[in-house]
Amino acid sequence: MAECNESTSCSTCGSEGSCSVDEKQKHEQELIDNKLKTIKHRIAVMSGKGGVGKTTVAVNLSVTLAKQGLRVGLMDVDIHGPNVPKMLGIESKKLEGSEAGGINPIEFLPNFKVVSMAFLLQDKDLPVVWRGPLKHSLIQQFVKDVNWGELDYLIIDLPPGTGDEPLSVAQVINDMDGSIIVTTPQDVALLDSRKSVTFSRQLKLPVVGIVENMSGLICPHCGEAIDLFKIGGGEKAARELGVPFLGRIPIDPEIVQDSDRGAPFVLSHPDSKAAKAFKEAVDKVQVFVEAAKGNSPQQAAQ
Repeated sequence: MAECNESTSCSTCGSEGSCSVDEKQKHEQELIDNKLKTIKHRIAVMSGKGGVGKTTVAVNLSVTLAKQGLRVGLMDVDIHGPNVPKMLGIESKKLEGSEAGGINPIEFLPNFKVVSMAFLLQDKDLPVVWRGPLKHSLIQQFVKDVNWGELDYLIIDLPPGTGDEPLSVAQVINDMDGSIIVTTPQDVALLDSRKSVTFSRQLKLPVVGIVENMSGLICPHCGEAIDLFKIGGGEKAARELGVPFLGRIPIDPEIVQDSDRGAPFVLSHPDSKAAKAFKEAVDKVQVFVEAAKGNSPQQAAQ
């Protein structure tokens, strides 16, 4: 990784003189911006609080996009709790460098690439005890040094809340398409999800929409929905806040089982109500991002 400092010439910009700290940051950002030119859409998946199934939603939305033949990257920046590899069944993999330079992401599917802090840990039980600057640096590396190649979508799985990682992603990745906010119908989750909407707006990050996860339990015997955690809170919040509602994902015990065994639910149960709900949410996401870039749905499909 090329670096600028105050005592040596700058290998990033090619200058024979030394770079100041501000110049170093500028050159780092230029490398990042150049890498992002090969990524068409960049979307963050976030939540106001933990326990709402944010990573489950991020994984299954990403796999649904890949099932359509789109080139997808999934960047897991939940640095303290990187669970994406577990849900994809690739937690034993490790990131490796390329002979041509950079870091090769892990391929889950030929058109689906993944990076995660979990791929860097020698012991899965080892906690990551980092402050903000180290997290910011890792996020920069996940963009700048990873060989993503040409992507239609880069999905970024953020940790819960509005702390260091969401701020760093917003600063590092320019021209984000927006954020998807995951909530459950419970009032306490909705309270925090509303804060996520405000956070996105403060950073001038478009809100792609709200997903209401764990929205009713599908009875395994009769197939009817049971309002286990209530229903409709996410849709009501979206309406009150003036943002799109992407849909409800019902509770399905198979989602838990598939996640634990590393098999994305939308691949294992493509005809289920939950898988169809993920597909409908993805369709709305695609319409939103293409419309924001001035493309019609027909152009987006080409």
